Amino acid sequence: MEAEAGGLEELTDEEMAALGKEELVRRLRREEAARLAALVQRGRLMQEVNRQLQGHLGEIRELKQLNRRLQAENRELRDLCCFLDSERQRGRRAARQWQLFGTQASRAVREDLGGCWQKLAELEGRQEELLRENLALKELCLALGEEWGPRGPSGAGGSGAGPTPELALPPCGPRDLGDGSSSTGSVGSPDQLPLACSPDD
Repeated sequence: MEAEAGGLEELTDEEMAALGKEELVRRLRREEAARLAALVQRGRLMQEVNRQLQGHLGEIRELKQLNRRLQAENRELRDLCCFLDSERQRGRRAARQWQLFGTQASRAVREDLGGCWQKLAELEGRQEELLRENLALKELCLALGEEWGPRGPSGAGGSGAGPTPELALPPCGPRDLGDGSSSTGSVGSPDQLPLACSPDD
């Protein structure tokens, strides 16, 4: 019974010789059936492993495709980042140039504006000076006009015919029409009288 429990490979030559032919055939068939069952089980295991390997290969192919797509997207993103960085550098250079231009333009405008204010102040000063001169000349002309106004007839005795009265001399300078403008009149008009700047003796 103990020899029957073990396999043929565990029996020695004497034990195998002691067994009968039928027992050897029975044990051999039993071991052959066990080996066939093991082979079937192994085949099933191999099929399962192959099926899993096929699934893994499919996953690997999908991962490879995904990796290629991600690499292409990575290249596109890298190119986009390089483009955006170059545009950022260009924008910074343009901003610095515009800032420099704005500073120079502001300085030029301030200088021009300062020159304009200075010229305006000078013009205002000259205008006030001209107004003062015009007022002084007007007062001078009025004073000269009152001093050299028309003289009355002489009262000296004679044959009854007194000397002709002297003509009134206009004041020096152009005739003041009262509206701030001066005019010498037309040729031959009474405005073309000789200018008297000194008294007749």
